[in-house]
Amino acid sequence: MQPVVQFRNVNKHYGSSIAVDSLDLSIEPGQFVTLLGPSGCGKSTTLRMLGGFETPTSGEIYLDGKEISRLPPNKRNVNIVFQDYALFPHLSVRRNVAFGLELKGLASEAIHKRTMELLSLVRLQEFADRMPAQLSGGQRQRVALMRALAPNPNVLLLDEPLSALDAKLRQQMQVELKSIQRTTGKTFIFVTHDQEEALTMSDVIVVMNSGRIEQMGDPHTLYSRPRSRFVANFIGESNFIEGTLKGTKGGLAAIEWNGSVVHAGLNGQDLQAGSRVAVALRPEAVSVFAAKPAEKLAFEGRITQRLFKGDHTSLTIELPNGQVIAAQLDPVALSRITDDRVWIGWREEDAVALAD
Repeated sequence: MQPVVQFRNVNKHYGSSIAVDSLDLSIEPGQFVTLLGPSGCGKSTTLRMLGGFETPTSGEIYLDGKEISRLPPNKRNVNIVFQDYALFPHLSVRRNVAFGLELKGLASEAIHKRTMELLSLVRLQEFADRMPAQLSGGQRQRVALMRALAPNPNVLLLDEPLSALDAKLRQQMQVELKSIQRTTGKTFIFVTHDQEEALTMSDVIVVMNSGRIEQMGDPHTLYSRPRSRFVANFIGESNFIEGTLKGTKGGLAAIEWNGSVVHAGLNGQDLQAGSRVAVALRPEAVSVFAAKPAEKLAFEGRITQRLFKGDHTSLTIELPNGQVIAAQLDPVALSRITDDRVWIGWREEDAVALAD
């Protein structure tokens, strides 16, 4: 299957500043792809180059196999939804959604049918004659989405469109946005710095750092098998245990740490014996025991902090060597921990060895 979008060795420089560095990226039709990373990592610049609002310094961008790197925005079959929605305040909801169709010169009956179909998709057909100022933030967001989808673009670009919404509405819109993408079958390319948004909605997440792709994959793979400290820390929270690699066997790394040998998954990485490595371990993967288990490798520690977070409690545990470990326990597991003196351990398949 031909990718709907391709970046081939794309670079974008602003003077001596490198915003996007040697980007190679292919996106399949019908995917919900999220460009995720901190401010200044190049994700919005990448989106704007695809939309035609920025021109690459070098490299090529393809849409459905056609090179579009230097075509103006109106010559590309893509549309974009911005953070501020950019609705026309003097036009009704109906006219906002119909705007792109009117520019195409479609018949009024066809415009009306398409407009009402889209408004029905987001349950706003009864608001067709209202003005944008009469809508809530979530309703304005839905109108902006439908306006962008009305001309039937190949790809919809979304530049942090949920950032202006409150937390509860943002969660609701995550579900709705994914539902709209599935219903329409369109390729959505979404930009955010919010890991929860990325994990909730995406088929593929592209983690960017300093203008480059740090790692790309489905949400579960990126969360459970990060390939760098940056990814492990940016998507969720991770403990890092640093030690010396003794050797590898059967896809596992043996690491000398705290007077013992611990094991962690290699995740396809080529690590050299004798090198310094880090073990990434999610807090929810840490087991906490009230007494030292007889048949498991475990390390003694002391709980220094407990933070209740509703469905779980976050624990901060300090080991004798000064290492601090974060753990998460559900109410049942927590009920077994009656003292601050505890032992911790983990399954080797839940830990990932990384180059230090």
